[in-house]
Amino acid sequence: MKAVLVLEDGTVFQGESFGAQGETTGEVVFNTGMVGYQEVITDPSYTGQIVTMTYPLIGNYGINNLHVESSGPKVKGMIIKSHCNHPSNWTSENTLHNYLKKHEIIGLSGIDTRALTKKIRTKGTMGGIIATGDGLDIAKLTRKAKEAITKGPEIVRSVTTSQPYQIAGDGPKVVVMDFGIKQNIIRHLKKANCDMTIVPSYTPAAEILKLNPDGVFLSNGPGDPKDVPEAIETVQSLLGKKPMFGICLGHQIMGLAMGADTYKLKFGHRGSNQPVQDLRSGKVYITSQNHGYAVKWDTVKEDIIVTHKNLNDNTVEGISYPDKKAFSVQYHPEAAPGPEDSDYLFKDFTDLMMGAK
Repeated sequence: MKAVLVLEDGTVFQGESFGAQGETTGEVVFNTGMVGYQEVITDPSYTGQIVTMTYPLIGNYGINNLHVESSGPKVKGMIIKSHCNHPSNWTSENTLHNYLKKHEIIGLSGIDTRALTKKIRTKGTMGGIIATGDGLDIAKLTRKAKEAITKGPEIVRSVTTSQPYQIAGDGPKVVVMDFGIKQNIIRHLKKANCDMTIVPSYTPAAEILKLNPDGVFLSNGPGDPKDVPEAIETVQSLLGKKPMFGICLGHQIMGLAMGADTYKLKFGHRGSNQPVQDLRSGKVYITSQNHGYAVKWDTVKEDIIVTHKNLNDNTVEGISYPDKKAFSVQYHPEAAPGPEDSDYLFKDFTDLMMGAK
């Protein structure tokens, strides 16, 4: 079926639909990964976004139940150049088309994704709408695209756990603040034998301290970190009381709690090939990232150490607050593009907790 993408500036891309039919709105972003589309689709950090994959052929290894990062798709829509509906891989259990259709996610294929990506790089991310069918009212769709970007605390609340739950382990007790956590992060904490209690994003510091954890972990998640002020307040109250480790949105929240500022990047970092340098060792890591906001370097306080930087644009990729036994990274060490080069961060966290006991 025919379909279009209409951006908030009135630009129209015409193609073919796959997956579900109808309309969907969201912030149009791009991801440069050559593989990992299933992880992208199910990553809660993409909540509210229409994702464009820059690699031209998507769907060729199908879909399986091994590599989902949450309970199901979290993207608002999927845009690709060429859709493969005949996957070939021994793990494949479904096609991308059938998977998106089942979960009522609209896909758009057959457009010039290179032109779309270049536009986003030049103009920045913007609202958009995918609509299927004939005789579409472009002016009306443009108006909807201008109101497409979801803001506010509800975006995190839509992906956080509604109730605390436990994952038993023989190691240190960790309270995980769930802002939209990926399952692979849980797997890495489990691999480190952490005894986890996963709590909602809005859990106050007093309730976390009642659990008497050895450490607190701040997860990834969607949206603007300033839209979750209650989480910033919680982290401020916990700093120095318990060792703390944050990833992605958790990193930004920790930065705000430490007195730094955050800002929106023009088109964000989304992909599995971002070069990050550890400023302490000089070592460079190829990292997986998915975020639209960053900690503002010149607002980082003197008692906080910037530990990592992005070699593409020199943005802050890691901070440490040694006096408070807290650190965080912007990238996803659990996503394994290395594949295990960044596992040391989870060991650093467990060592920090064991040293504080």
